[in-house]
Amino acid sequence: MSISLEIAVIFFLVLLNGLFAMSELAIVSARKARLATKADEGSKGAKIALKLQENPGRFLSSVQIGITLVGILTGAFSGATLAGHLAVWLAETFPETAPASEILSIVLVVGCITYLSLIVGELVPKQIALANPEGIAIRAARPMALVARSASPLVWVLERSSKLMLKILGVRKSSGHAVTEEEVKAMIAEGTESGIFEPQEKELISGVMRFGDRKIKAIMTPRNQIVSIDLEWDEAKIAAVIRKCPHSRIPVTKGNSEEVLGVVQAKDIADAFLAGSPFDAAQLVKRVEVVHDNAPALSVLDILKRSPIHLAVVVDEYGGLEGIVTTADILSSIVGSLFEHGEEYEGVLIQREDGSWLADGDAAVDIVAERTGCRVVIQDKGDYVTLAGFILSKSRSLPSTGERFDWEGWRFEIVDMDKRRIDKVLLSHIEQK
Repeated sequence: MSISLEIAVIFFLVLLNGLFAMSELAIVSARKARLATKADEGSKGAKIALKLQENPGRFLSSVQIGITLVGILTGAFSGATLAGHLAVWLAETFPETAPASEILSIVLVVGCITYLSLIVGELVPKQIALANPEGIAIRAARPMALVARSASPLVWVLERSSKLMLKILGVRKSSGHAVTEEEVKAMIAEGTESGIFEPQEKELISGVMRFGDRKIKAIMTPRNQIVSIDLEWDEAKIAAVIRKCPHSRIPVTKGNSEEVLGVVQAKDIADAFLAGSPFDAAQLVKRVEVVHDNAPALSVLDILKRSPIHLAVVVDEYGGLEGIVTTADILSSIVGSLFEHGEEYEGVLIQREDGSWLADGDAAVDIVAERTGCRVVIQDKGDYVTLAGFILSKSRSLPSTGERFDWEGWRFEIVDMDKRRIDKVLLSHIEQK
């Protein structure tokens, strides 16, 4: 065999090794969702790639057999043939190197083959696979499936041997989720940076995921912000409250503010007025659903969707009134701050030039943690849902304006108090100072 043919054979083997490496990485790293979409569109390669992903052990064993055989053949050609030709050429061309021509030829051949194998057989193919894993996987699926079928007897032996070794070592297959919530968030952030998602879409998706983890007490309108009417009031007082109230649904009580009988809708009042009927708030009361303050937000959403009023009363474990929740509260928890009739439904977070954050005391702790990076406000998992609640859980008494404390690398300073309510808080990372 001529030396040019031997070089061509070695280069072909290195290139074949690169094809194996590229196909392996592409099929393993290709996202199943994208392959499934291509398969639904009629791509046979995508269907085969999905089947290969279903049994990665068999596929990887087949690829490893091919890579091993290619490596053995490359070593045989380079050592037994090419190195011999090179030794003769070195001895004839440079007689002074004749005593060490065999060693020099082996060093040169091994060095060149190693370099070529790393570049052409590993690094470049793998970079190509990572750049377009789904596209490469679809193209490589059929030949890789053929390799897997051809090597099935050896694959069976390798699979049994691998399982036996893992059993001896005590290694068990992971039973965790294939994709975690943090990985989904990372993919969304990556998609936003690459332009697949708009920033507004990213915020919406983050809001939906955040909503799914919340309890309803983190979303509800608290009791001290509820505008209600009492059936024991006289008609003039009830009418005055209704006229001033900016909301379309008004909770109704009777002598005891802890017990909500139902709600009166502005539309029903207008209908009665237009019909010329006498004003009677008691006749317009409609029953509302009652939910527990620790109920998951998703389950309460189902209740609100079935309710014609789209409002529910939130009570604590003793049956005391905690607040109300409406579809507007649900929407604001997903899309962020909403202004309805001049009122804000969610606390504000503003980043200052020095990197610190000015936050409302009633800002939700999960939003504070997500936007500021101050994860300590949710790590404690205390019985609170707002930033003010977190501060009160760490304080022995009601704080005053100007007080501050440090906690897990963060500094919390009370900027403003509204009577007994923590209104504004300044958050700063201590390491920034």
